[in-house]
Amino acid sequence: MEHILKGKAGEDKACLFLMEQGYEILERNYRSGRGEIDIITKTSTCICFVEVKYRKHNKFGFPEVFVTDKKMQKIMQTAEAYVVEHNWNGRIRFDVIAITGTENPVHIMDVT
Repeated sequence: MEHILKGKAGEDKACLFLMEQGYEILERNYRSGRGEIDIITKTSTCICFVEVKYRKHNKFGFPEVFVTDKKMQKIMQTAEAYVVEHNWNGRIRFDVIAITGTENPVHIMDVT
């Protein structure tokens, strides 16, 4: 249960960071089928599907390393469902927000 609370806190921090950068938060924890996308945002030019990874420290690797190919495949499938559901015909992008401890989030854009 504690990891769920830490995950939510990480997502909250990521949302705040994205809003400060001018992103509009469209959805949080969007689900379709078996997949989930942590945050869906919109810029003036595209919709961004964001995976948030939080780690207390980097002892076992940076958070972004834990976004596996399998996880990205699920995110892309779920994003496809979102795009169809919302009839979006514009540009899309897949990002990762990596958060370690109390450090500022690291925004890695266009990870595919």
